[in-house]
Amino acid sequence: MLKKHSKLFSLLFTILIGGLLYYIILPAFNLQSFIFWFFLLMLLAIYFIINNVMSLPQNIIYMVTGEKRNRLKNYKFLYVIPIIVLVIVIMDVILSPVFNSKAYYNRIKVNESANFTEDVKQVDFSKIPLLDKDSSEKLGDRKMGQMSELVSQFDVSNIYTQINYNDKIIRVTPLEYNGFVKYFTNRKEGVKGYITVDSTNGESKLVKMEKGMKYMPSSLFNENLTRKLRFSYPFDVFGEYSFEIDNKGNPYWIVPVIKYSGVELRRDVKEIIIINPIDGKSKKYDVEKVPTWVDHVYPADLIIEQINDYGKYKNGFINTIFGQKGVVKTTEGYNYLVKDDDVYLYTGITSVISDESNIGFVLTNLRTKETNFYNIAGAEETSAMGSAKGQVQQMNYSSTFPLLINLNDRPTYLVSLKDNAGLVKMYGFVDVEDYQKVVVTDSSKGIEKAAENYLNDMVDDIESNKSLKEKEITIKTIKDVIIDGNTYYYIVDINDQKYKASIKINKDLLPFIKENDKLKIEYSKENDVINIKNIER
Repeated sequence: MLKKHSKLFSLLFTILIGGLLYYIILPAFNLQSFIFWFFLLMLLAIYFIINNVMSLPQNIIYMVTGEKRNRLKNYKFLYVIPIIVLVIVIMDVILSPVFNSKAYYNRIKVNESANFTEDVKQVDFSKIPLLDKDSSEKLGDRKMGQMSELVSQFDVSNIYTQINYNDKIIRVTPLEYNGFVKYFTNRKEGVKGYITVDSTNGESKLVKMEKGMKYMPSSLFNENLTRKLRFSYPFDVFGEYSFEIDNKGNPYWIVPVIKYSGVELRRDVKEIIIINPIDGKSKKYDVEKVPTWVDHVYPADLIIEQINDYGKYKNGFINTIFGQKGVVKTTEGYNYLVKDDDVYLYTGITSVISDESNIGFVLTNLRTKETNFYNIAGAEETSAMGSAKGQVQQMNYSSTFPLLINLNDRPTYLVSLKDNAGLVKMYGFVDVEDYQKVVVTDSSKGIEKAAENYLNDMVDDIESNKSLKEKEITIKTIKDVIIDGNTYYYIVDINDQKYKASIKINKDLLPFIKENDKLKIEYSKENDVINIKNIER
């Protein structure tokens, strides 16, 4: 009777502890979820411990009477744990790329015959997201700091989702409760606002709402967003949430529903849940039937993962170890483009055994997962960033990750150069195919002027490469000046002929030349001021 009661008590106590753990951990009841198995093994361990504690008096009796036949019965229960772990490991090995490389390769369909100039329209600078997430956060925090009645009660979330809102490119992020106490003092009305930052001009707005948002990540108990979703969808595995607004400015949480093969292998999105943070009402959609105002169905890190698998396993698993023929990967970093009312992820593609160069790049629609590869060889994005910073290295500016644009039917990197305060000080244009061709311009002159300077410089380079003339000169006077953020040297030779040379043509020589030095130069046209194209001692 004691043994029967101890088992019943152990079971009931395990259910009680399990309920509390479930409320905290919120695992999905899904065999493909690692957290589910972790939760299950925790319950088994808790039951074993409680049952053995309850069985202690009976075991003492066995020891006194010498009856040993039942002492180890409870320990057999522990065998279940390693068996479960072993089954999961074996199943995941069978479903791993070692035996299923083609399944990993086919996770994403890539159109390899896409044409860049046909797919990507000529750049419209009024629709270019010049501000990155970091700059948007600073502008959003500054806007919040101006609202004295809110800043003590709420924080600004760091989500800042890039979306296309009524043909405007903006980042949007909600306010959040500022701590435990502020949640209880404000929960009745909820979070009554979100911030938008225009990615083209930096205009930030705090949008105040009549009805507050109650189901938020910072909410507690049953109003917590994750807990609300888990109780509504107990069997679904959730991906990373994004915050978006529809065409009328109504806020929603966009939650991907993740599917796996095995236990958390070959991740993909099968459905999304759109939940209204004001009243908690939600609806699930197949990925093919998502409303068009939604921009983020597939998380960026998932797309990068799938593109890497596509490039890695094209020729099978063995090839990834030996030979690595045709094995490619994405470059470090990515950015967003907006076209045709959708948001696209952009990243470069490089060989796993190459130097700092791309063999092309991909654009992926984050709503439909349509992916195009453009076979355009050029510099990696980090090289372009370094090239732009090198033009004004004395300023110690940092560079944003490049935007890829179609400028004059040519793929071009566009970067913003920022100071230590995160303010954009200059725009840099870098040719994708030749990152030595770079022009930076003071941002106060506007993006159109920066593009004009770059195009003029490109025309000069094309003309200079057609027929360069050579001559030797002796310096009479020399002076350096900064124009639009670029350093130029103005030289007068002993024959009183004037010359102009950009520091980029030989940055290791020009800062050190002086009067009476003899130089060999190359130039294209005779002018009042000859534009030097190449220079050496």
